[in-house]
Amino acid sequence: MQITLDNPPSAPQPANAYYSQVARVELPGGGALLYLSGQVAEGADLAAQSRGVFEAIDALLEAHGASLADIINIRTYLTDIDKLHEYGAVRREFLTGTAPTSMTFEASRLFKPEALVEVEVVAAVSPRPAGSPAGSPAKDSRPAA
Repeated sequence: MQITLDNPPSAPQPANAYYSQVARVELPGGGALLYLSGQVAEGADLAAQSRGVFEAIDALLEAHGASLADIINIRTYLTDIDKLHEYGAVRREFLTGTAPTSMTFEASRLFKPEALVEVEVVAAVSPRPAGSPAGSPAKDSRPAA
C-alpha cells in the first residue's frame, strides 16, 4: 500500500505549509481512498462559504480522478448548528446521489475567525486504467506502515 500526500496545483492551496490538502492511499488491487483536509472558504454568509467549500473539494477530487459522487464520508463543522438547514440546502446542490456517511458538529470557532463552516471528506476512487497519469506530483510519498 502506498500513501501520497499532495497539494494539486489545479486546486486551492493549503493556508500554510503545515499540512497537505490530500492524502491518497492506494489500495491493493487498484483504487484508492482520498482523505481531504478540512476546507473553508470566503464568503459573506454560510451559503456562500458552503458553495466555496464544495467547489474546493470538487477541484481537489478532480485532481485525483475523482468526483463529488465518490465521497463516502463527510464531516462538517458549523459555528452555528441552528443554520444547519442553510448548509444542507447547499450540500444537496453538490451531493446529488446516494448520501455518504456523515457527521455534523457545532464548533465555537474554526481556525479562521471569519469561517462559518469547515468540511472534510473521504472519497473512494476506482482503479485507473493502465497507463493513465497518477495526477499531480506528490509532495511526499511513502509506503504504509
